[in-house]
Amino acid sequence: RGRHFQEHPKNIFRLIRAPDDRPPAGLSRWDTAEGFVETMANTTSAKKATRKIARRTAINRSRRTLMRGSVRIVEEAIAKGDRDTAIQAMKRAEPELMRAGQQKIIHKNNASRKISRLTHRIAKLAK
Repeated sequence: RGRHFQEHPKNIFRLIRAPDDRPPAGLSRWDTAEGFVETMANTTSAKKATRKIARRTAINRSRRTLMRGSVRIVEEAIAKGDRDTAIQAMKRAEPELMRAGQQKIIHKNNASRKISRLTHRIAKLAK
C-alpha cells in the first residue's frame, strides 16, 4: 500500500530508521517523523527536491489515512444495515474524498466514483 522512502521509484533517498545511524560522509540528511533521511542526490537542487518529496509524502500519507478512515466508517455502517449512521458518516466522508481528489491524493474521478458507489449502496438500504 503506502510507499516507504526506500521504495521511491527514482531511488533518490532512503530512510535510516535507527536514530544512532549516521549517513556516509558527503551525504546530507534531515529528520522526519520516522527517522533520518539521507539523500542519494548530487546537486543542491536535487537534494532540495528530495526534502520536498519527503515532506509531501508525510502530509499525503496522513491525508490518505484520514480519507480511508472516513470511507471505512461508511462501509461498516452499510454492512450493519444502519442507514442513519451511514448517512451521517457519508456527510463526513464526502468532503474528505473530494478534498483528496482536489489535492491529487487520489484522482478526481476516483473520488467521484467512490462517492457515487457509496451513495448508491446507502440508497439500497432504504428499500
